[in-house]
Amino acid sequence: MTLVQLEYIIAVDTYRSFVAAAEKCFVTQPTLSMQIQKLEESLGVKIFDRSRQPVVPTEIGEKIIEQARTVLTESKKIAELLQAERGELTGDLRIGVIPTVAPYLLPNVISNFLKKYTKLKLHIWEYTTEQIIQELKLGTLDCGILSTPLHEPSIQETPLFYETFVAYVSERSGLFGKKAVGPDELSEDKLWLLNEGHCMRGQVLSICNYKHNHSLEGTFDYNTGSVETLKRMVDLNGGITILPEMSIVSYNDEQMQHIRYFKSPEPVREISLVTPQNYVKKHAINTLKNEILNIVPERFKSRKKKEVMGFSL
Repeated sequence: MTLVQLEYIIAVDTYRSFVAAAEKCFVTQPTLSMQIQKLEESLGVKIFDRSRQPVVPTEIGEKIIEQARTVLTESKKIAELLQAERGELTGDLRIGVIPTVAPYLLPNVISNFLKKYTKLKLHIWEYTTEQIIQELKLGTLDCGILSTPLHEPSIQETPLFYETFVAYVSERSGLFGKKAVGPDELSEDKLWLLNEGHCMRGQVLSICNYKHNHSLEGTFDYNTGSVETLKRMVDLNGGITILPEMSIVSYNDEQMQHIRYFKSPEPVREISLVTPQNYVKKHAINTLKNEILNIVPERFKSRKKKEVMGFSL
């Protein structure tokens, strides 16, 4: 049994295809298949059911692959120990970020990384929360930045900050004349929401206690994954939407006239750095955490007089 063979069976399990796994491992498909067959022969069991498409592990194969992931993760920690001893930060860091955080947080973080850590390459994907969790479990991501709590036993959460939700209100809305709004008042007007699959949608519905006025929704339903689109829909069609506070940092005075903060306790979302429970690249991930904390406003780092909004996937 070799680490390479373990890497191959993990790849086939991840991509459910011998061809795709070979491409990801940068070997030919016959080479990969031969090594997996050798491993199966040495163990005396079949790891994959090749009669099914896409290919799936056998019952014992699932247990072997789970252990193989643990073995490979532990083996990678040796190289990580050496890097830390030398004070190096090299290699690749694969990060998944939810779309309602990425454009407002990452540009400054990336800029700092490019200046300070020239030997570390960042690979960043904008995924939904559900996708990030899945990719972390498969090992195709090293960490994620998303809203928590997740209530996932296999995922470790490190809270970074608490971002306030604010209301973006049309001039035609009855809430426009108010200095601050309460959650119960949101049902008075059309509420523009992100589409299904985004955790922020669930958090906004939690703020409203699911009482927004369906009779005001009109003759169409607009589905979007973009916070900026929500704001634009309010500008053109009236109503209100809920935005994360970091998205309004660059707003001018005219745009800020549409912003209404919530009465205390302010609804917030908890943004965390998440990893598998047993993970590698701790030095790089800890550096990422510190760079994020360096650029986040101090007021975001306290939960005082704030209510964390939950959601369900």
